[in-house]
Amino acid sequence: MTGPGIDGEAIRAVVREVLADLLPPATVAPGYPPGPAPAPRPAPGQPGLAHTVREDVQSVQTVTLRTDADLAAFVLRLLHLFENPRQRDAVRSGRLRFRLAAGSVPGSAQPSHRIEKGAVTEAMVAACARAGARLVLGPRAVLTPLARDRARAAGVEIVKER
Repeated sequence: MTGPGIDGEAIRAVVREVLADLLPPATVAPGYPPGPAPAPRPAPGQPGLAHTVREDVQSVQTVTLRTDADLAAFVLRLLHLFENPRQRDAVRSGRLRFRLAAGSVPGSAQPSHRIEKGAVTEAMVAACARAGARLVLGPRAVLTPLARDRARAAGVEIVKER
C-alpha cells in the first residue's frame, strides 16, 4: 500500500538490500532458475543451528517480570548476552534457559495494598509498583484516570471489589 509521498519502489529496494545482507548468497549457474534455498549452516564458532534445542541445559536463570521496568531490564540483559558469541549460542541452542520467578506468574501469591475508600492517586499506584504489589480497591474507592494509566504502564494489577 503506497500513499502520497511514499515511493513503493524505494521501499522494495530497501527490503531487497536488507534481505541481501541477512540471507546467504544464492549460487545459481547462469541460465538456470534458482532452486530451493540451501539448508542454513551454523556460523563458524557457533556449533548447532539457531533453532536447535539441546538437552544439555547448562544454566537456568530466574526472571522476574512484574513491571515494564523489569521487562526493560530483562531485554537489556539479553542484549548484553547476545554481544558475546558463546552466550548468544547458549541462548539460541537452549543450553541457557530462562524461567519466570514464582511471584511473576499470574494468579500466584502476590502482596497486595488495600484501599477501602477515597481516591486512588498516581502516587499510590507508583508505590504499589515499587513494592511489586497489586492494588485492591474497596467498594467506596475511586480510581483516577491518571492512576489507571500509571497502573497500566507499570503493570500493577488492580482488583475492584463490589
